[in-house]
Amino acid sequence: MSGVRRSWPPPTPPVRRRELVAWASYDFANSGYTTVVITAVFNAYFVGVVADGADWATLAWTLALSFSYLLVIVTAPLLGAIADLTARKKAALAASTALCVVATAALGFCGRGDVALAVVLLVVSNFAFSTGENLVASFLPELARDEALGKLSGYGWALGYVGGLLTLALSLALIQGGGDVPAEVKVPPVFVATAIVFALAALPSLLLLRERAQRRSLARGEAWRLAWGRIGEALATSRAFVDLRRFLWCIVAYQAGVGTVITLAAVYTQEALGFTTEDSIKLILVVNVAAAIGAFGFGYAQDRLGHRATLAATLVGWLAAIGMLWWSSERDVVWIAANLAGFCLGASQSAGRALVAYLCPDDREGEIFGLWGLAVKLAMIVGTLTYGVVSWATGGDHRTAILANAAYFVVGLVLLARVDPERGRRAAEQ
Repeated sequence: MSGVRRSWPPPTPPVRRRELVAWASYDFANSGYTTVVITAVFNAYFVGVVADGADWATLAWTLALSFSYLLVIVTAPLLGAIADLTARKKAALAASTALCVVATAALGFCGRGDVALAVVLLVVSNFAFSTGENLVASFLPELARDEALGKLSGYGWALGYVGGLLTLALSLALIQGGGDVPAEVKVPPVFVATAIVFALAALPSLLLLRERAQRRSLARGEAWRLAWGRIGEALATSRAFVDLRRFLWCIVAYQAGVGTVITLAAVYTQEALGFTTEDSIKLILVVNVAAAIGAFGFGYAQDRLGHRATLAATLVGWLAAIGMLWWSSERDVVWIAANLAGFCLGASQSAGRALVAYLCPDDREGEIFGLWGLAVKLAMIVGTLTYGVVSWATGGDHRTAILANAAYFVVGLVLLARVDPERGRRAAEQ
C-alpha cells in the first residue's frame, strides 16, 4: 500500500506507514462531526428544539445546509488549485480544521429559538468541514499506488466510521447521563465534546502529513490566474478529463441520494417512524458498524474487481434499502434496511474517492479533489432540497420523500455505465 505511485522530482520524501495511518486518522477525526451534527443529533435538535417543531423547520435545515454546500461549490476547486500551485495543502487543512472545531463547539450555545445563531454556525462549521474533507482527500494519490487506492481509501473511510461510532456513543452517554431534564439542557454539551474529539484525533494528520508538491515562484495574483485556467481546462474540453467529467456527473447523481440519507436519517426515523432521539442514535450506531465493514471490505474488492463494477454493486444495494424503508415501517424491516444502507454507504463513498484518485493527473490533486468536493456538495444541495420540498409539498410525508430519493441512484447507475476508468487513467498519465 505504501510508496509514492507517481514520478515526483527530488527531494520527495518517501511514504512511511505512520503517514498512511496519520492520513486515515483524519477520517476518524472528522466523521464525528458528520455523524453527530449532520446525521444523528443536531439535525433533529434543530428541528425539534431550536425551531420548536415548526412546519418550516425541516425546510430551513435543508436550506441552511444547501447554502453551506453552495459556498463549497464556489470555492473548492479554486482553493484546491491554489493549494497545489503554492504547495500549501497542509496549511489550508489546518486552518479549515480549526474553524470547524470552533464553530462546532459554539453549537453548544444554541437553545430554543436561537434559529439565526444555529444557522450561521451550521453554515460555517459545515463549510470548514467540507473544505478539510477535500484537502485531506487530495493527499490520497500521493500516498498509494494505483493498485492500492481502493484499499487505502477504504481503510480510511472504515476508520472514519469507527470515529463516528465512538463519538456518537459518547454523545449517547452524555444525553442519557443528563437525567430527566429538557433536551436544550442535556444535548448542547454533546457538540462541545464532538469538537474536542475532532481536534485531538486530527493532530496526527496535521503533524505527520508532508507536502510533496513542488513550491513555485509566482508573482502576486499569478496563482489565482493559473488556478482559474486549470479549472477551466478540467471542466471544458480537455481529453484527459473526459471520463473524470463523466464520473463527476455520476457522483452528483448518486451522492444526491447518499447525502439525503446522511443529512436526514434522524429526521426520517423520528418523524416517519416514531423513533425517539435515543432510538435514532442507537440505530445510527449500528449503521456505522455496517458502514465501516462495507468501506473496508469493498476497498479490497475494488482493487480486484474494478472501480466501476464495485461502485455499481453498491448503488443497486442502495435501491434495495430505500425500497424496504418505503415499503414497511416494521422495526425489523427498518433495521435490516438501515444496515444494508450502512454497508452500501461506506462502500460507495470509499469507492468514489478512490476512483477520483485513479483518474487524477500528477500535481493536480488539490484541484481535482476540489472538483470532487464540488460534485459531492452540489449533490447534497440537490438531494436535501428535493427531500425538503417533497416533504413540505406532501404535508410532511417523509415516506414519499425518501422514495423520491431513489431516482438519484438510478440516474447514477446510468451515468456510471458511460465511464471508462482505464481510458481515463491512460489519458491522465499522458
